[in-house]
This record gives sequence, C-alpha cells and structure tokens, in this order.
Amino acid sequence: MLSWLFIQQKDYNKAFVQEKAIYKRELESLSRLVELGLIAQTQKQFDVALDVFNFIIESTQNNGMKLAGHLKVLDIQTQIAVSKDYPAIKDSYVLILETYGKTPQTLELQINYAHFLAFYLNQKEDAIKLLKDTLKYNISELDLASVKLELGDILVLEEKFNQALIYYTQIERNLKNSTVAQEARFRIAKASYYKGDFKWAESQLKILKSSTSQLTANDALDLKLLISDNRAEDSLQIALTKYAKADLLAYQNKNDDAINVLDTILEAHKTEVIIPQTLLKQAALFEAKKDYQKAKTNYQRIIADFKDSILMDNALYNLAELLVNHLAQPEEAKNLYETILFEHADSIYAVEARKKFRALRGDAIN
Repeated sequence: MLSWLFIQQKDYNKAFVQEKAIYKRELESLSRLVELGLIAQTQKQFDVALDVFNFIIESTQNNGMKLAGHLKVLDIQTQIAVSKDYPAIKDSYVLILETYGKTPQTLELQINYAHFLAFYLNQKEDAIKLLKDTLKYNISELDLASVKLELGDILVLEEKFNQALIYYTQIERNLKNSTVAQEARFRIAKASYYKGDFKWAESQLKILKSSTSQLTANDALDLKLLISDNRAEDSLQIALTKYAKADLLAYQNKNDDAINVLDTILEAHKTEVIIPQTLLKQAALFEAKKDYQKAKTNYQRIIADFKDSILMDNALYNLAELLVNHLAQPEEAKNLYETILFEHADSIYAVEARKKFRALRGDAIN
C-alpha cells in the first residue's frame, strides 16, 4: 500500500525502497520492480529507473531477466547520454555480448547495439554487418522482421532508399496484416517521402489510416495530411521537397542542417500551408539542442499567427510542457493547459492537459 501511495505521489525513490524491502522479505517475483522501473523511466525519473534495473540485474539468477535488465539500463543511458558518453555505452554493449554471446537469445541486444552503432557512432557498416550475421540464425519470421526493420532504417540513414525498400517489402509480404507488416508499410511510405516520391508515399499512407495499430494509424494520418495539403497547395512541391529534406536530416541527427533548411522554407514560402508544420518541426529541433527560447518563439508564432491551424493544440501543449519542464514558468503553462481544455476539448492532449492544469492549480488529484 505504501509503495502504491508513493507511486501516486510520483516519489519513485521511496517506492523503490518499499519494493526492495518486499522483495528481500519474500524473495519471489521481481515483476513489481520491473513495473516500477518502467514507470520511473516513462516519467523521466531516470536515476531511479537505473537504480531499479541495476538492482534487478544483481538480484536475479534468470539470464533472460538479466539480459532484459541490461537492455533497459543501456536504453536509459543512451536516452540521457551526450556524445562524450557514447564510448562507455559501446564498451558496455561489447562486454555484455562477450558475456552472453552473439546468439538468437541475445537478438534484441544485438539489434539495439546495431542501432546505437549506426545512429549514435556513425558506424553504419559495422551495424549492417552485425545485423546481416543475425539473418543466418534459425529464428521466427517475426524475429527476422525485427532485424530487417532495423536494416532498412540504417539503409535509409545512408539514403540507400531502394535497398531499404526491399527489406521493408519482404516484411510486409511475409507477415501480411500483422502489426509489424503495417509498421513496414509505414516505413515504405516514409522512405518514399524522403526521396521525394510523394504520390507513392501518399497511396501507402491511405491504406494505413485504418491500421489496427493506433500509433501507426496516427503517424500515417499526420504524414498523409502533410503531403496531401502541400501537394494541393504547391503543384511543383518545392516547399514540401525542402521539408522532406529537413525531415531526413533530422532523422540523420544533422539537426543544425535541418534547422537551416527549415529556415529557407520560412523565408521563401511565408504564406503557404506548410509554415505551421515547419515552425513546429523546427521548435522540436531547437528543444533537442536545448535552445528553449527559440523553441518558445516558434510555438508562440503558431499560436499568434495560425489560429485556424490543425497544429494549434500541438503548439499549445508543447509550449506548456516547455514552460514547466525547462523555463520554470508554471503560471503561463497553466493558462495554456486551460486554453486546450476550453478551446480544444477534442484534442488528443485534452486528458493530459486537464491533469496538468489541475496539478498546477493545486487540486488534490486522486
């Protein structure tokens, strides 16, 4: 009961103390600690989450659970790392793979390591070799799909779109109507969009609007609206081509280059429908660079100048989060959450905005 209370109060350290005591007394399942670690990570309480998963690694004799714990620790360390931390994270991957071996049992770890090599250390060839070696394992079609998705993603990173499309298409054909096949179709659309084939991308996205995976359906709808709105507005698709290039640069972790390309859209296409989307994308990149004042300016411009935009609630919510989490301006944030509640009640952010508005107002939330 105390642990539950501390979780409701978001005091995850105290909840961890309680859960540790329960486990040491009963020496049964670690599942409650796993759940606590996941909650702490979701709530961005990374120090607590790391403590929880390291305790799980130390406490269990089950190799599968140890591996899962190592995966979570590496995932969190990567999430909070800066570039000087990357060599130490690589060393951890190497040590764990040396300990447990490169086998089908460590497939998820190998996929994550390949992603880290490609996207964080720019060691794409090493990542591709590692993944291609795993294709030789006697594993299920679903596990093969996980490998091929990552291979496709790294090939997109290298702008080898046609090679990436081969892997994505194999997944779609071999696992028809599954969630992973729908994800592969979305990647096909995204790769086509990156290389400027907007018509084909849009045709794939139309199919995905009815995806059984809500996340895939939402992502597909967002990208379809971006393409269809701007194809209708600009027959030459000049601004959309620039935006897709900026999107690809961001995917490649070239945030400064992406910001510069987005600036050219803001300067040359001032009256076009793509401007709110450009401001929103650029604000997210500013946040990634911790340039919070520039991000704030972009959100404020959407709110002031594009009141009828479908991205209005995105700008309101993102700005409120920015003000609370990084700029210590809770009163201003409270007003933005309230605006969402009263003027955008059908927004996907309405439920969270209500919770956060009440918390800032000081309500007792059960």
